[in-house]
This record gives sequence, C-alpha cells and structure tokens, in this order.
Amino acid sequence: MRHNTHNLIILVLLCFSVFVYAQPASVAVASTWNGFEKTLFKFENREAFITHPKQPLPGNPWLWRARFPDYHTEIDSMLLAKGFHIAYVSTDNQFGSPKAVAVWNRFYKHVLSTYQLHPKVALHGHSRGGLFIYNWAKSNPEKVACIYGDAVVCDFKSWPGGFGESEGSTKDWETLKLEYGFKSDAEAKAYTNNPIEQLDGLVQAGVPIFHTISLSDQVVPPEENTLLLVNRYIGLGGTATVSPCNSGVQKSKGHHYQIDDPEVVVDFIVKQLKL
Repeated sequence: MRHNTHNLIILVLLCFSVFVYAQPASVAVASTWNGFEKTLFKFENREAFITHPKQPLPGNPWLWRARFPDYHTEIDSMLLAKGFHIAYVSTDNQFGSPKAVAVWNRFYKHVLSTYQLHPKVALHGHSRGGLFIYNWAKSNPEKVACIYGDAVVCDFKSWPGGFGESEGSTKDWETLKLEYGFKSDAEAKAYTNNPIEQLDGLVQAGVPIFHTISLSDQVVPPEENTLLLVNRYIGLGGTATVSPCNSGVQKSKGHHYQIDDPEVVVDFIVKQLKL
C-alpha cells in the first residue's frame, strides 16, 4: 500500500511538472495604453505585453521592442494607428546573450501561436537593446522583416566595456561577463559575435536596417557602433540607412535625443511589412 501511494505521489508530481512546463505564459490581464488595448502577462516569469491596434492590418504585422519599451513610444503609437501590434518581453540585464536569444525564440513561438502575428517581425532596439535585436536577428534572419536601431550598442567592447571612446559602465560590464560566461576581459574582448560581426546571414536574407543616432553621443559613440556596423553591412551588399538627429533636445551626453522625423522611421517599417 505504501509503495502504491509513493508511486501515485510521483505520478502527480510528474503531471504537475508537465503542466507547468507547458504553460510558459501566465493569465493575461487586459489594460489600455494611449487608447489602445494592451495585454499584460508573464512569460516564463518575465514581464511581457502585446499592444493591439484598433484595426489590425491583414496578416497582423508587428513591432518587437527590445529593452526600454517606454522610450520613443511615438513610433509605437504611430504604428498602432496604422494597424501594427507591439510586443515586448523583458530580458533585462542579459545583454543579448545566447540565453536571452533562447528566451526570445520561445517568446516568438508563443506570440505567433497565441495572437496569430505575422511570421516576419520588425525589430526596434534602443541603446543596449541593439545587442538583443541583432543577436536574435542573426540567429533568425528568415523571421526578420527589418531592423530599426536607436542609438544602439553594436559592440559591447565599446559599451559597457569602455575599451574605446565610451567611458563604459564597470557594473554592467561585470554583469555582461557573468551572463555570457566570460572568465576575463581578454576572453570577452576575443568574442566574435557582436552585432558588428557575422552579418552575412542578414544581408543574404535581404533584411534592411535603419539607425538613428546623435553625432554627439558620448555614451554609445556612433563611430564605434552604428557607423561601424552600417559600413560593414553596406560593404557586404546590405541595405542600410543612418539618420543623425541633431535638431531637438539632447540629454545624457547626447545619448538621449528627440527623433527628428519619426514618420520616416514608421514609413520604413511599414514599407517592409506592407502586405
């Protein structure tokens, strides 16, 4: 009798484990954002959301935000008004590591099956979000319609490493090394899969990129990041556009700025997902 009870407990635990594993997202909570319906939920215990347009375009095109989803949301509003969905999952403090890319892979499958979103997505990254969007895109070039980068980090040796013109961030650099499993600065500096590297797959997939920058950005200097990546991308035969933003207010040593013409960014994204 005791043996049968023991087996029953094990069976129940196994069933419970399977159930938990099969439920990556929590119960969704309805909210609103700027007049649009917003679905908040936990995905693998991470904050996540989908913001829905009032009139979705055929095929349900979408924009995927990486890090700082509350920054430069005028682009989100304009895309929602045009029929796009906006999605986000938090992989904070993972700096686009292979583990973060794995989370993104699972989130991508979840939102496609749950919300029937388009299989190709537009990616939007700000600052360190560049590490997320490019590392995921390089692993999944066939799933990417286009990439928009806003003052993005394209080489972690620049920021947070601080091995160039940027003063970097010692705390974030140490966190990044732990996340990637680097045992030393030398091992991290020898890494060869930063966004500026191994771009051939994106070029071959025909993924266009658009970056806005501030020429006075001292935190993520464009010479070590955007301009280096874009020059390499064009050299490989890729399509790339850079738009310096200098007319509005700039803060945080030039790293935070007003986008001169958000409509240009929105037009770029809509063009790539016009169905």
